[in-house]
Amino acid sequence: MSEEKKTIVRDLGFGGLMHIPPLRVHHQILRELANSFKLGENRLETGYSSFKIRPKTIGDALGINASEDLFPQKVNYKDLSEDDKQIFRRFQGKTLKNLTDEMMDIGVSNKQDRLMFKRIFILYIQMAFLLPTTINKISLMHQAPIFEMDTITEWNWGGHVLSFIIKDITDYKLKKKKAIDSCLFALMIIYFHLSKNKDKKRAERPPEPWIAN
Repeated sequence: MSEEKKTIVRDLGFGGLMHIPPLRVHHQILRELANSFKLGENRLETGYSSFKIRPKTIGDALGINASEDLFPQKVNYKDLSEDDKQIFRRFQGKTLKNLTDEMMDIGVSNKQDRLMFKRIFILYIQMAFLLPTTINKISLMHQAPIFEMDTITEWNWGGHVLSFIIKDITDYKLKKKKAIDSCLFALMIIYFHLSKNKDKKRAERPPEPWIAN
């Protein structure tokens, strides 16, 4: 990704996520995290300690905003303007590979292309890391933020991710869903950071975002 595109990503409020290392985690670790998460309390209970998971916790870990309002749960196509319906149809059915290719290929030399790059990146980062699903296609949930581009940095991304984690673990535990979506990578980063720094004073802890340390 070019430096110009990286600057745009930072301006969107996702600079911390550029520190994400290649993640190859055994699925059993994710299952153990899911089994340790107490629904209704949003608490991670492990043999080592107990951690309350809040939107701010996720924001601190990933360097994303964790205040203000949550995004809508999904897009209602009928409520969109004609211009937004065109945007919706443009991305409908796209896969993560489609988004990756478009994100790398698109130029950012003019305002229109920069806005499109932002939309592509928002979809990409959700599918690749923040809100990935076992179905490798853009969902209505993924599309919701791209219609709020004027205020994209002000929305509660930490709460958005937490809602998805809760939904995913609920499906796994209560609905006996076999697969666990990879949003638990965010939970894993939080767990490792809190475990490592549990007994340290605030001044001794690494700065935010935790993923960069």
